[in-house]
Amino acid sequence: MKKSILALVFILFATTQSFAHYLWIETNLEGKIGQEQEIRVYFGEYTHGVIEKVNGESFPKVKDFTLWVIDASGKKTELKVTAAEDYYLAKFTPTTNGAYTVTLNNNNIQVFDFTKYDFGIFKTHYHSIAKIQVGDKLQNTITSNKTGITLKDVSVSKKEKKLQVLYKNKPLPKNEVKIFVTDQWSKTLKTDENGFVSFKLPWQAKYLVEVTKKEEVPGVFRDEKYDFIWHCATYCIE
Repeated sequence: MKKSILALVFILFATTQSFAHYLWIETNLEGKIGQEQEIRVYFGEYTHGVIEKVNGESFPKVKDFTLWVIDASGKKTELKVTAAEDYYLAKFTPTTNGAYTVTLNNNNIQVFDFTKYDFGIFKTHYHSIAKIQVGDKLQNTITSNKTGITLKDVSVSKKEKKLQVLYKNKPLPKNEVKIFVTDQWSKTLKTDENGFVSFKLPWQAKYLVEVTKKEEVPGVFRDEKYDFIWHCATYCIE
């Protein structure tokens, strides 16, 4: 009986794999004025070691994203991307000291019907951020997702992260925040009444933060009806 249950879980996971995936950004967390910076966009499940190919079955469904970099003054510049084997690549060169916020947004994804998995018919909205620190003075990231969920890095130390989760520009209290590391290690925290959450970085490793929220509002996208919007935001920290 136990083996049958495990087999069923595996089948359901494999079938719904594209839904469980997420987009995330990787880049060097520290930059230098005048030095070109690479930014990579991945799609998959980091903690399970799943990274989709750009020309595979899943990645093309979420390739219509926009990628921007925002400097400390709030100036926003769209970045051009080129396709590699398993990621999209963008480049930019910092010109001033301060924190640069890289933001990805994708609100142009097909409607999925997962009623047979008791999840419903939904539209997906992906968002992702990355932070590039130029110079020694730590600064907050800048938020840029008025219609969905996002993360704001308000850390004052490199050894401990403090984030604020925002939904439609308002703090999101008591919401789950998942932190992933390789080898399927994860930890789940909850934001406080003002949307803040803090956690230490005990290892020299890549941490991937994910927050999600269901917006229980039906609608129509590309002539397909949906029951709700599934918002997902990620933040990769190395």
